[in-house]
Amino acid sequence: MDIDLVYLWVNGNDPKWIAKRQASIGDLSLDDVNCKGRYVDNQELKYSLRSVEKYAPWIHKIFIVTDDQVPEWLDTSHPKIQIVDHTEIMPPKCLPCFNSVVIEHHLHKIPGLAEHFLYANDDMSFNQPVTPDTFFAKDALPIMRMNWRPFKKLSILYRTKVQGKHLTNYKQTIHNAALLVEQKYGSYYSSKTHHNIDAYLKDSYEHVRQVFDKEISATLCNHVRAQNDIQRNIYSYVPLAEKRAHLCYVTQHTSFRFHIDNRKYYAKFKKYNPVFFCMNDSQFANDDDRRHAATFLQQLFPDKSQFEKL
Repeated sequence: MDIDLVYLWVNGNDPKWIAKRQASIGDLSLDDVNCKGRYVDNQELKYSLRSVEKYAPWIHKIFIVTDDQVPEWLDTSHPKIQIVDHTEIMPPKCLPCFNSVVIEHHLHKIPGLAEHFLYANDDMSFNQPVTPDTFFAKDALPIMRMNWRPFKKLSILYRTKVQGKHLTNYKQTIHNAALLVEQKYGSYYSSKTHHNIDAYLKDSYEHVRQVFDKEISATLCNHVRAQNDIQRNIYSYVPLAEKRAHLCYVTQHTSFRFHIDNRKYYAKFKKYNPVFFCMNDSQFANDDDRRHAATFLQQLFPDKSQFEKL
């Protein structure tokens, strides 16, 4: 079967894009939720594509979803590469959109997308050889990789009800997804997707959008991240609830998430040698951290891929 790969990519260093963002929503440079780290381009996509060529050459097509931008180093004439603009998959009311959570709700609308597809942020890469069986079982259903969090709901209740504290935006949006699935199917999924490359069926994606159309549609005009966003975990929870997916818990040997502001993670990466890894930027990282991360990626994947201009 054909398996495609979808990326979201933005160059937050682009003056034209910065002007568009400021004209639309103002200056959010001091906003932790929508900080520089959410948008800055450290050329992670270039290295992720090098990892695809090295470890997953069987990928059928690669779709790169962007906002009127194209990576300057990318060979767009390559037959595997297709740039998808936001306007091709999102209605005008959603645009301009600087909220990856909202963009992710439209992935199933990518023209020509295969039924079986993988999804990655541009900072996610392969570190070991993978095969189609890594993502889809013998029955062709996706393998949903989750972090084991058995008492997550209790910890959320304690934090919000007892301590009177708010959840971070990321945790709140995952909780929103879990609550919707609990209301519909009776099960609260306390685990979350492993924040690395995930597998989906386009048919299941479309099904979830239909089941929760009212709830998801109410968030689609959130041009930046908001507390009522519904995280894409919902596209894993529903197939699991309907027994149309296989649950797999990860370890750091399987899935590794860097916090690039913490240099200790580089030694841990070497120790665990994971299958997947994510170079997670955030409000805690500075430009020196980003330069260090870029040097690490260049050392890990020094050779140009076929997806780069000569």
